[in-house]
Amino acid sequence: MSLTLLERPHEHVALLKLNRPEARNALNDPLRAELASQFEKLAADSNTRCIVITGNERVFAAGADLKEVVESSPIDMMARRVLYFWKVIAGCRKPLIAAVNGFALGGGCELALQADIIVAGEGAKFGQSEVSVGIMPGGGATQRLTRAIGKYRAMKMLLTGEHVTAEEARRLGFVNDVVPDDKVVETAIGIATTIASMPPLAVEQIKEVVLAGMDSSLDAGLMLERKAFELLFASRDQEEGMRAFIEKRKPNFEGR
Repeated sequence: MSLTLLERPHEHVALLKLNRPEARNALNDPLRAELASQFEKLAADSNTRCIVITGNERVFAAGADLKEVVESSPIDMMARRVLYFWKVIAGCRKPLIAAVNGFALGGGCELALQADIIVAGEGAKFGQSEVSVGIMPGGGATQRLTRAIGKYRAMKMLLTGEHVTAEEARRLGFVNDVVPDDKVVETAIGIATTIASMPPLAVEQIKEVVLAGMDSSLDAGLMLERKAFELLFASRDQEEGMRAFIEKRKPNFEGR
């Protein structure tokens, strides 16, 4: 049985589902490797303009598979190449939307934090619970969560392992929308469809500049923005978009 399921709900939109229901979608090495493989293929696929990642109606991902690592040595952990798998997802040029139902804990929460937009069901719960089993986050939460919600709010989640509701996560600032549980994937696909209708080159440049600028000075970030802005005037989509606006018609963006 495949550990991920890939669907195409709309043109240019990929829906990627985690598929370890018997383990509450716990992230073991085979699942991480399959996720990385899927993201590499989707990143290279010109027909894919936006990706939605989800679990099932009961759980997004309940964290790392502790049975796999409980007796591991530091060298064993290094050999697992977990950071490589995370970097493939984080480095994907296509916009990524996480559609979260149920628990997104530990590595599951870190997977959601890799996304550019998070849509959560009313019953969703988020948490970095690694401290409660004697370790700490290792998939980016100490950095991404802190950048998303600030030091003091992140510290409380990281140091206590507490779970927060979807509404609390929205208030804290790392969830965009909270919707009824049965509307999560539908809402995420709707957002993805809107993004996929936009010019792909502009969308990719926006994502690249935003992420690069977060770790840069304001002056450096503004320079990156200006260069990307100017570069887009070499695209066919720039001319098509502006002419369509002037001619009062719907543009046809080709990603060129």
